[in-house]
Amino acid sequence: MTRFFDAIRNFGYRRGPDRLVGGICGGLAAQANVSVVLVRVLMLIAFLLPGVGLLAYLIAWILTPWQSGSIPLERFLDRLSGRDNT
Repeated sequence: MTRFFDAIRNFGYRRGPDRLVGGICGGLAAQANVSVVLVRVLMLIAFLLPGVGLLAYLIAWILTPWQSGSIPLERFLDRLSGRDNT
């Protein structure tokens, strides 16, 4: 499982520092070099689709590394197994 999380970290995408909730839109905007407002509007439109927008956001939220490289799902699994690396 460590290789999986290392591969995600090596992808180069991080949550953006310009964030309201989870930093996903800020990270996408920074990666694509577009306005964070545009990405947020597009995300809100995606939320209007039945379940697709919210599901995509939740998956991105649990798998996207913070600026420090910490991945929420990895931290959760470490806590479950007793290997809390905070």
